Amino acid sequence: MRVFLGLLLASAKVEAAKQNTSIKLARVIKVLGRTGSRGGVTQVRVDLMDDSGRSIIRNVKGPVRENDILTLLESEREARRLR
Repeated sequence: MRVFLGLLLASAKVEAAKQNTSIKLARVIKVLGRTGSRGGVTQVRVDLMDDSGRSIIRNVKGPVRENDILTLLESEREARRLR
């Protein structure tokens, strides 16, 4: 897990450098539910780990649970709520 997270952060930093943007880390505080046509996407509420104290809703593909750390290439866009 630790090696995977390190590789993920390294690849995200390279991608952010290409796009000339900064990456943001976010901690999953609540799993809201499954979405997508086949349930392959999980909607989560994340708390941005910078000093803003802001929380937003994001869609995550793949396994995710509370207290996971996500690497966001952009943090301005927020997902629509599930119905």
